[in-house]
Amino acid sequence: MHRTILIGIALVGTGTFLVAEAQSLSPVPSHSSAQRAVLDRYCVVCHNQQIATAGLALDTMNVEEINEGAAVWEKVLRKLQGRAMPPAGMPRPDEATYESLTTYLEQELDSAQPNPGRPVLHRLNRAEYTNAIRDLLALEIDGTSLLPTDDSGYGFDNIGDVLSVSPMLLERYMSAARKISRRAVGEHTGRPDSETHLVPRFLGQEDRTSDELPFGSRGGIAVRHFFPLDGDYLIKVRLKTSYDGSAVLGLSEPHQLDIHLDRRKVGQFTMGGAEMRGPRLSPFGENAPDAHLEVRIPVAAGPHLVGVSFLKEAWAREQMIQPTFSSMEREEPGVGSVTISGPYNARGPGETPSRSRIFICQPTSSQDQEPCATKIISTLARHAYRRPIADEELPSLLAPFYIGRDEGEFEEGIELALQRILVSPEFLFRIEQDPEDIEPGTAYPIHDLELASRLSFFLWSSIPDDTLVDLATRGQLKDPTVLEKQVRRMLVDPRSEALVTNFAGQWLYLRNIAMVAPDLGEFPEFDENLRSALQQETELFFGSMLAEDRSVADLLDADYTFLNERLARHYDIENVYGSHFRRVPLGHQERHGLLGKGSILTSTSYANRTSPVLRGKWILENILGTPPPPPPPNVPELPEPTGDGQPLTMREQMEAHRANPACAACHSRMDPLGFALENFDAIGGWRNTEAGGPIDSSGVLPDGTQFDGASGLRKVLLDRREAFVLNVTEKLLTYALGRGVEYYDAPAIRSVMRQAAPDDYRWSSLITGIVKSTPFQMRRSEGP
Repeated sequence: MHRTILIGIALVGTGTFLVAEAQSLSPVPSHSSAQRAVLDRYCVVCHNQQIATAGLALDTMNVEEINEGAAVWEKVLRKLQGRAMPPAGMPRPDEATYESLTTYLEQELDSAQPNPGRPVLHRLNRAEYTNAIRDLLALEIDGTSLLPTDDSGYGFDNIGDVLSVSPMLLERYMSAARKISRRAVGEHTGRPDSETHLVPRFLGQEDRTSDELPFGSRGGIAVRHFFPLDGDYLIKVRLKTSYDGSAVLGLSEPHQLDIHLDRRKVGQFTMGGAEMRGPRLSPFGENAPDAHLEVRIPVAAGPHLVGVSFLKEAWAREQMIQPTFSSMEREEPGVGSVTISGPYNARGPGETPSRSRIFICQPTSSQDQEPCATKIISTLARHAYRRPIADEELPSLLAPFYIGRDEGEFEEGIELALQRILVSPEFLFRIEQDPEDIEPGTAYPIHDLELASRLSFFLWSSIPDDTLVDLATRGQLKDPTVLEKQVRRMLVDPRSEALVTNFAGQWLYLRNIAMVAPDLGEFPEFDENLRSALQQETELFFGSMLAEDRSVADLLDADYTFLNERLARHYDIENVYGSHFRRVPLGHQERHGLLGKGSILTSTSYANRTSPVLRGKWILENILGTPPPPPPPNVPELPEPTGDGQPLTMREQMEAHRANPACAACHSRMDPLGFALENFDAIGGWRNTEAGGPIDSSGVLPDGTQFDGASGLRKVLLDRREAFVLNVTEKLLTYALGRGVEYYDAPAIRSVMRQAAPDDYRWSSLITGIVKSTPFQMRRSEGP
């Protein structure tokens, strides 16, 4: 049976439109000359001006040698797979022809010689540096206070091309190394200093604010504080004040405040009552109502959990109100800050986790110092440099030790040697070297030790552990069975939480939640409790996908989420009580999967309204992997949201952009996706009306596909689940390699997907496939 083919291929973003002449063909198998003839007919140019605008002409492409123009044909293949062309209203080929042609192109492109690319020199970003210090020295640090924010590229901040090095950044690394080495070794002047931990002003304190605070408590703060020496420390609490800072609130009734150290009560205070009713209470001076809220206690050196909270009165739940901007003045006390000062009467560095990690031996005489120092420093360097240390490297590693020891004590020498390691390029950079005498531009397998580093920074955002380094040193890590076993071991290790905080945190815009600032006039119910809950929900949701090794596609339609009482109230879900998060089944289909997550809905909105454009663009980029091009210059702002005295819906306001031919091509793709989510307001709450009328959440894609609401859009996305899985695979590979995905990576990506398909695209299958792929295990030597 003959079929008439009329196919248009659009390279969206370039303005190129190519249409084949009508041709009558019978279905043909892959790799046939007839298929190549069909492709040849695609290259008929229908409008020379459009080609000139795009700077691309397919009529000059050699369809006999697909791989000569692989970069172009990969774009063509992506458009065919997504059924993006021909444009709506034009005749389309049947599915058999689509499938036949895409299969042919895939097989031709996949037959090319592997090109693994050549990642550039990779500096550790701030998150990797923080995790590396944790795993090297058993020391938790605040990387945000030591190092600046890293630039991002391709959606992630671990991209080698953008991790530049400036003189100022080098100075920050040197300063960080000095501070870290002193803290890790336990060197301290002994003079007291102080650190204040602030409670966010808009944090509601009607309920328990942290899982690390006692049950039956409310408000307050829990912080992990590092105590530098054994000694006495002063913990002082200041109460929350009115918005202008002129008065302490809520002491007309008695309240009990507790201070805990490592969950053990070390202080208890009762304040408030009839004697404090009447005039506003000043927070200043020695007679301030919180002036006595302090306790001095002995504390052993090292990290400890400090908790400060109120006892939750039995009547508190009955009087609990929804916190709002205006209710910050309510008559109810809260914790404003906790200041920890010390040490007083310092008694030495004690036994901290970092000292136990560093001092794996102790010299008993002067003759023992050099052998012990050699053991300590070579062990630290092996872990920091992610490789064995050669004997000829020891003199330079030990040189700072001799200087420090001669000027002070044994431990001061170790501190200087550690500081030298922390500023070494071997620690700060992931260095991969070409083999000697290799031809320029040659693809070659990377060394096992380099593979160990790639693997650990991919899954843990940190340095490899002893198991990985030992396997790599013995040349066993590349064994497929060994490698797969290590991937599965690493995925169940707590350090794989980095995939949630770093990979998902950037891919799903979770890091943006900390910066959103909804208009409190429009959304007075938004507070820090809700901000934190929105982020934690999606982190727990994504983490469950990894922990349970579910299908990647389950991200779209999972019928459960994680809620606490604050977020459940925001979602209008009943029978969820308390501040702790728990897994909750979802009856409301609109909330299923990522499309119903308040964190994403809030991050893709403006301060005072929703944005179908931002939400649609997010879906195109992060779900379908088909980002729209940048908007044309001088795009007008949306009209004021009134017309004839009546408020306009967001759909009505967007009509202006869709009516503009320069905007319509992209908005016809973005807007319908965003309109499907219009029942969710700008902070992810559910609504049924807008501008006094019912919300229209229907949409029509350019190919004519119709849907209604988030559940309808979800069904459309699930019908195209391979496109979603492909996008996730590309995002994972980008994150794993620390570089953007190029056209020559496409064969490897397709191979990963084919291998994961029989396992329903489970996370472990995709991740293992990436780790075993050519781009991950190979590298191209420097050259043309």
